[in-house]
Amino acid sequence: MDPKSPDDRPQAAAPQPQPQPLEWRFAQVFGERGAGEDVQEVDIISAIEFDKSGDHLATGDRGGRVVLFERTDARGSASRTELERQDYPVARHPEFRYKTEFQSHEPEFDYLKSLEIEEKINKIKWGQTANNALFILSTNDKTIKYWKVQDKKVKRVSVMNLDASQSSDNGTTSSSSTSSSRGLLPNGGCASLRLPVVVTGQDLNPVARCRRVYAHAHDYHINSISNNSDGETFISADDLRINLWNLEINSQSFNIVDVKPTNMEDLTEVITCAEFHPTHCNTLAYSSSKGAIRLIDLRQSALCDNHSKLFEEHEAAGSKSFFTEIIASVSDIKFARDGRHILSRDYMTLKLWDLNMDSGPVATFQVHEHLRPKLCDLYENDSIFDKFECCLSGDGLRVATGSYSNLFRVFGGSSGNTEATTLEASRNPMRRQVANPTRPARTLSSLTRAVRRGGENAGADGNGNSNDFSTKLLHLAWHPTENSIACAAGNSLYMYYA
Repeated sequence: MDPKSPDDRPQAAAPQPQPQPLEWRFAQVFGERGAGEDVQEVDIISAIEFDKSGDHLATGDRGGRVVLFERTDARGSASRTELERQDYPVARHPEFRYKTEFQSHEPEFDYLKSLEIEEKINKIKWGQTANNALFILSTNDKTIKYWKVQDKKVKRVSVMNLDASQSSDNGTTSSSSTSSSRGLLPNGGCASLRLPVVVTGQDLNPVARCRRVYAHAHDYHINSISNNSDGETFISADDLRINLWNLEINSQSFNIVDVKPTNMEDLTEVITCAEFHPTHCNTLAYSSSKGAIRLIDLRQSALCDNHSKLFEEHEAAGSKSFFTEIIASVSDIKFARDGRHILSRDYMTLKLWDLNMDSGPVATFQVHEHLRPKLCDLYENDSIFDKFECCLSGDGLRVATGSYSNLFRVFGGSSGNTEATTLEASRNPMRRQVANPTRPARTLSSLTRAVRRGGENAGADGNGNSNDFSTKLLHLAWHPTENSIACAAGNSLYMYYA
């Protein structure tokens, strides 16, 4: 047999080109604080969430209010002729405007336990849209509410016993105005009274109405709510239990996870976050204060005491300290849209996990490694207990999380991508940038702990910026289909695009 010619031999796979780092730009800000202006505690944003379409954005604050924003840029509204004239698509960033707001929760007092229940919104989740109405789940520490927001035509009173000029302003005919004015008596009274007529106008105003209240199911503070992909159920989680609810039934829920020990002195671990799988209605994940993420299958049993998979990374034996367990506590987890990966945030790092590989994270991103020498100070001022959220891009190629000094970090999540960008929540997000060394990503093949250069400076981050622990960016959300991030800095909502 003739030997293979060079053309017949298998070729080595060409290396995949790495995506270029995104160039982030300021898009919008709502509620921007003026110089020297004090921020009211009740106005500080405590929750952010895009809906699945990305056309609506909701924020909750410590005053119990929910504020809705809607997209205004003409996405997909161009005529066919206009599209044919364009040789290439015009890149536009999402533009939003204020839609409405409503008071979701009020401060309460539990007389049985002598406890004040603050109105702060802990989490917001969007439900499935139906009949041009928006559905929202919001929760404070104890009570979950299901809201319906729909545009309704304004009704007003039309026919009154008024003079001719006032009657015409209220939409009545001149004849009825005249007949009404003829019936006026000299002493100012009316000879005959007309019943007011309610007329529906053409103006549409958004109206929020509470459809359901899910209460008295949690002894401890609710830290998570998550909608199921079946559109019928959702879960709520506190420190020790996870409950399963039906959206239509607020009188009962089912306890599916209970980690409360018989003796509370034996308690060593609490639930910190829980989230349903984006497409599998029987699967959910929850994280713990010991840095573990457990995947459970609702088909296995009614009470899911046993997990189907456990994701955790063990510290080296000699590296444990007093702060090890505190900084290992997972503050937030998010499923990727494809349901294949989970992103988790602890105090020091972001970790990306593959559901098919529970031996360790596929990537670790250092966020607060430069603060390791200051853990004692952070413990003294309680900053070490701050709970930062995380998010993934819709395509799963990038991840983001917040930090101190109103900074947030964006990392490349794909294999070999060394993108690591630090941005500030301000009108000039790149002003804190300096020459930044590439991020050494930690993968399964790398056994050494990834440490960003600059970590030896205890008072500065990887870009050499000093940290302000009084300003922290805890809440942010990534647009589901575009490279756009919304983040909260105090009472201000900043939006960026790339």
